[in-house]
Amino acid sequence: MVFLGKPPVRGLDHLVLRLRIDLEDLVRIHRAGRLADVAGPSDALRAAVTASPIVVPAEARQRWRITFRREPVAPDRVGRWAVESWGACLAASGLPIAGLDADSGRARFAIGAPLPAGAAGEAELLEIWLTERLPAWRVRECLEPVLPEAHGWVAADDVWLGAPALPGRIVAADWRIELASPHPGSSEVERLAAAARDLLASASIPRVRIKGTVERRYDLRPLLADLRVEAGPPPAVLARTRIDAELGSGRPDEVIAALSDAAGITVEIAALTRVRLILADDVARPDGTPRD
Repeated sequence: MVFLGKPPVRGLDHLVLRLRIDLEDLVRIHRAGRLADVAGPSDALRAAVTASPIVVPAEARQRWRITFRREPVAPDRVGRWAVESWGACLAASGLPIAGLDADSGRARFAIGAPLPAGAAGEAELLEIWLTERLPAWRVRECLEPVLPEAHGWVAADDVWLGAPALPGRIVAADWRIELASPHPGSSEVERLAAAARDLLASASIPRVRIKGTVERRYDLRPLLADLRVEAGPPPAVLARTRIDAELGSGRPDEVIAALSDAAGITVEIAALTRVRLILADDVARPDGTPRD
């Protein structure tokens, strides 16, 4: 038997002897430092792994849609403050909120739609995720006492874990806008009612939205689903505004401004209330108008 570059092997005993010699050569090379030593984990690494074990956050097993009311608040009590207040509320509730056991320690929740500081909300929406399944009475018992400032409990609904995100499902909002002027019983209230009908019948409602020093022209009509005037007292405007991912949201103050211009009279707001948020599930008409 002959191996390339090796002397001929004359028998089995000779082959075993040659293999033994080759292995001894390898050992000598390793001891001479020509090959890197392969060692197990160091004591420091073992200690670090033991001291900081990997924590896998618990999976969400239940999703609750919370309906709450909110009073008008100061301008600095919306936006980031509102988000942080809800996070603190959920952390203090004692509920098994998903996300609290993660590295970030942030509760998993989603606010339906921002509510202007000066407006009240009668049926605002928020969703939370739990790592354990609990009955509705337990959720209310834990959450109601620690709700953020100016908030009140309304209801809770157990929703499907795989449902789409709440903010993306909100397509409209109902508003009740009580007026300080015109006064009840005046002819101006009738003019407002007629102007509301004219706005709904129009093909477009050109408006200008000012943000800082920038003016942006837009059409309010696609963002206005319904508009009515109640004689009162007090007189009130009932409006349904659409919320669109591309066009934006119809704002109640802009609706009042358009109504005032169309009627040719001054309109002053006394109180602004968002009565409810309309979900895509509530839409029944082919044109996308939410049903009542």
